[in-house]
Amino acid sequence: MSVMISVKELNKTYIMGPTKVFALRGVTLDIQRNEFVALMGPSGSGKSTLMNLLGCLDTPTSGEYWLNGINVSTMEDNDLAEVRNKEIGFIFQTFNLLPRLSALENVALPLVYAGMSKAARRDRAMQVLDAVGLGDRVEHKPNELSGGQRQRVAIARALVNDPSIILADEPTGNLDTKTSIEIMGILEKIHQQGNTVILVTHEPDIAEHAHRSVKLRDGMVESDELNDNIITVDDPDHRYKKD
Repeated sequence: MSVMISVKELNKTYIMGPTKVFALRGVTLDIQRNEFVALMGPSGSGKSTLMNLLGCLDTPTSGEYWLNGINVSTMEDNDLAEVRNKEIGFIFQTFNLLPRLSALENVALPLVYAGMSKAARRDRAMQVLDAVGLGDRVEHKPNELSGGQRQRVAIARALVNDPSIILADEPTGNLDTKTSIEIMGILEKIHQQGNTVILVTHEPDIAEHAHRSVKLRDGMVESDELNDNIITVDDPDHRYKKD
């Protein structure tokens, strides 16, 4: 394995009026290529701030962030956007789909920014929608889909640029147990196919699908442990057997 992500003494401070909020305090962390890592911690622990920094959505106040050997912590917004589009696929709790676009159009959208032709965008979007089991729903709009189907569209959109990292922020937070397990099964397959997967969750049973758990508290790494009891959806002894 090689190091995909390396953060060193990462700090993030927000100024809110007369108050300074220390969201991250000296976080140092390496994530290897093709790891499946859960970021955990209570509300206010810094996990969302860390995810935003790892996803190049924000820059640190101080410290370094190296992604694939490139120091992105000092990049300007335009360069960060390019790294984001090329390297990182995002999956959000609230799906973040555009309501007036079909599933196919939502998934193809990142390819517009990549400068791909319309025919190539359609072919690639169809390919990833098939891969997440939605080949028969490509013309449906988000309000015509269930929560689980919407999250599958969001996963397909995250995969469409063939990113090296998938960042999933509470991807099962709005889903029932059965649908959550189906979504975790898709994330497991994505990991098996060679992607680095970083999962932000506050649910211990969801974190048990990851191979490593990093727990944050008060903006610092409280613990960083390999998971000795990995749950997989394909395991016949899985605790949430499907109906």
